[in-house]
Amino acid sequence: MTRTEGPGEVDADLHVHTTASDGTLTLDEVPAAARRAGVDTVAITDHDRVHPGLNAPVTVTEDVRLVRGVELRVDAGDLRVDLLGYAVRDDGALERELDRLQRDRIERARAIVDCVEDELDVTLAIDPAEGVGRPHIARAVERSDAPYDYQGAFDHLIGSDCACYRARDLPTFETGAALLHDACAVVSLAHPFRYRNLDRALDLARDLGAVERYYAYGRPVDAARVERVVREADLLRTGGSDAHDRTLGRAGLSGEEAGSFLARIDGDS
Repeated sequence: MTRTEGPGEVDADLHVHTTASDGTLTLDEVPAAARRAGVDTVAITDHDRVHPGLNAPVTVTEDVRLVRGVELRVDAGDLRVDLLGYAVRDDGALERELDRLQRDRIERARAIVDCVEDELDVTLAIDPAEGVGRPHIARAVERSDAPYDYQGAFDHLIGSDCACYRARDLPTFETGAALLHDACAVVSLAHPFRYRNLDRALDLARDLGAVERYYAYGRPVDAARVERVVREADLLRTGGSDAHDRTLGRAGLSGEEAGSFLARIDGDS
């Protein structure tokens, strides 16, 4: 994808993963990646985890503003959605829930690994730890003697309809949203067009106060539907590349929209 997924040149990429979950960049490598992309603000939003290397809601490293964030998956009953929390403050209730989710991730990964090894009579070189997700297992499958590459592992073994899939124990939407609102300056619905029921997802965004308006979907989307809800509910726009690789700035905020986001988090942190 090109950087046309945002409003012009991207100043703030607000959806980036690191090796603390299933990303490729270490935290130390993020500033250089941001400078290569011409981005001056990056939100680190690892899955169900606040990066342990960030010790404040907002820090500046090598002239790049790093926003301490988190991506939290929640169960809305008929839909599972991802929430993005920005400028995370130290908060015991959120920390306890994230600790629980990391334990659940480890237990789930071990169950999936055991199933794959039994199913294929292979050994996977993986020791589940905090931040583990199915991408780590898929990479281990690809490295093993199994007859599947990374995508094949999802298609035949660990995808949501496959024999070795195991569900996670997610918080409800209400619980997750409340925890994030208590601990974060901004809470946003991530990538609305990735859900099977867009209207239902956007209804949830109305209760959050923000929506990920700019995102590198890789396909055309009807952005007017999101803009209508933004206007009706007076939502803050967020945006990001959802980078799991080393390339930032494929989507995000620029200009006044970036300024509005930064004013919100600066005023709260």
